[in-house]
Amino acid sequence: MPKRIKKRYDIEVNAANAIHSKTFELDKTVTAIHGMLFASDRDDLMYYRGSAKVEINSDEIFPEGYEVKLLMSGLNVSPNDRYYNLGGVLPGNFKVKIEYKDTPDTRLQFASYRVSIYLDVEIKS
Repeated sequence: MPKRIKKRYDIEVNAANAIHSKTFELDKTVTAIHGMLFASDRDDLMYYRGSAKVEINSDEIFPEGYEVKLLMSGLNVSPNDRYYNLGGVLPGNFKVKIEYKDTPDTRLQFASYRVSIYLDVEIKS
């Protein structure tokens, strides 16, 4: 019987006004990706400064410039409702590529921060 687990992948944002690209390798036991969530150790910086392009199995899920604040969730949302529903995307080549872009914003001065991508995945047991 398949089981659902959450996986976390991190990107260190250590330069302002730059694209931070990273490809993550999924475990070969992953059979589907049901959801995605972005979080950060500095939610304020990610909210105002962050955008991303997301590809799974070389298929574009979110286009370049997609505002990451649309993929964040607050504490007032039930833990079971926090993930953006991807509808069971097949892992294909088992690669998730994220191109995260930090863009200057007059409301916040840059400081290094971590962006965490959480995936709600189904695995074969």
